[in-house]
Amino acid sequence: QTQLVESGGGLVQAGGSLRLSCAASGRTFTNYAMGWFRQAPGKEREFVAVASWSTGATYYPYYADSVKGRFTIFRDNAKNTVYLQMNSLKPEDTAVYYCAAAQRASVTSDPRTYDYWGQGTQVAVSS
Repeated sequence: QTQLVESGGGLVQAGGSLRLSCAASGRTFTNYAMGWFRQAPGKEREFVAVASWSTGATYYPYYADSVKGRFTIFRDNAKNTVYLQMNSLKPEDTAVYYCAAAQRASVTSDPRTYDYWGQGTQVAVSS
């Protein structure tokens, strides 16, 4: 059974940091683009970041403009895990964060192209 399980969410003050983890099981995700999305109350799910599928240790990250320079996505294929390091957090970053996997070589920000989703982890940033 293929599963993505997020962890690392919580409550943090503005300007603080959190690291989210997404542990994948049931298959090897080397040939999957691994993405992070978020959804705030009353809003649509939005793209945050994606790491392309990897060739060896090489992969390519891509970010939404709203998080560029503050968030970093990285993957550890040995652990079948992808991370989202979030620095300089703002109250507008408050949302449920979801990990997703897409079996494609190119990076994609369209949630409809992702094949697997985690259950989400809550991030709350206080002002």
